[in-house]
Amino acid sequence: MIVVTGATGNIGRPLTQALTEAGRQVTAVSRHTTAVPDGAVHVVADLAEPSGLKPVLAGAKALFLLLSGDLHAAGASPADIIGEAAAGGVRRIVLLSTLGVATRPFGPTRIAMRALENTLRESGLEWTVLRPGGFASNALWWAESVRAQQVVAAPFGDVGVPIIDPADIAAVAAACLLDDRHTGGVYELTGPEVITPRQQAKAIAAALGSPIRFHELTRDEAKAAMAQSMPAELADDTLDILGSPSPAELRVSPDVQRALGRAPRPFADWAARNVAAFR
Repeated sequence: MIVVTGATGNIGRPLTQALTEAGRQVTAVSRHTTAVPDGAVHVVADLAEPSGLKPVLAGAKALFLLLSGDLHAAGASPADIIGEAAAGGVRRIVLLSTLGVATRPFGPTRIAMRALENTLRESGLEWTVLRPGGFASNALWWAESVRAQQVVAAPFGDVGVPIIDPADIAAVAAACLLDDRHTGGVYELTGPEVITPRQQAKAIAAALGSPIRFHELTRDEAKAAMAQSMPAELADDTLDILGSPSPAELRVSPDVQRALGRAPRPFADWAARNVAAFR
């Protein structure tokens, strides 16, 4: 049996689907009751209370570990989840980390994530670490303005990074959970090309078959909007990356190809599959 945390999100849901289609028993874990793909068992649990995971992890052979935002906060103990997994007999953990661990290693969140990576390496379990860059699904931030005004509003309109389709992250995670060859691997996951917000807007317009206007926000305007849903420090950190990506953040990684034997999907594919959100 494989336990998938964050099972209702942009990565966890397609991962659960892929594992059930591969014939595996899957326990899909989330904080709230929700529908999960056919063949999976859903369990409501809170990763912020690792001891409560004991019945979920008992008898599991593998775990996909995705941390919610509060598990990055001061005082959180995500390493305890690894301890509970080992105690419950889990043999393999695939950890969703972040590319920032390598490209911007000194922020508090990334220091904590690197420490968690190290805890996993030293746990005695089989492990794989996934380090994705920016997600294509972040474009859903624009869905409301596209529906209401046919506008995408974003900062740094002509500065791009190689964002990745979350479904590709899920596919790599499935491969790592199912195949011993990926044990001990660290995969940096990006899309196939650098793409700017203005180009993303054009791709969404093409998927819709109708024009979209691009409105470039100032950094301050963008920070004010982002601060409504994340700490100001994280908003600044994100804007630093979006406005001035480092060479490492501009690099198109070969690791999706290495893990899956195919290239990562371009943003246009994500936009076409998710076009209903923008109608």
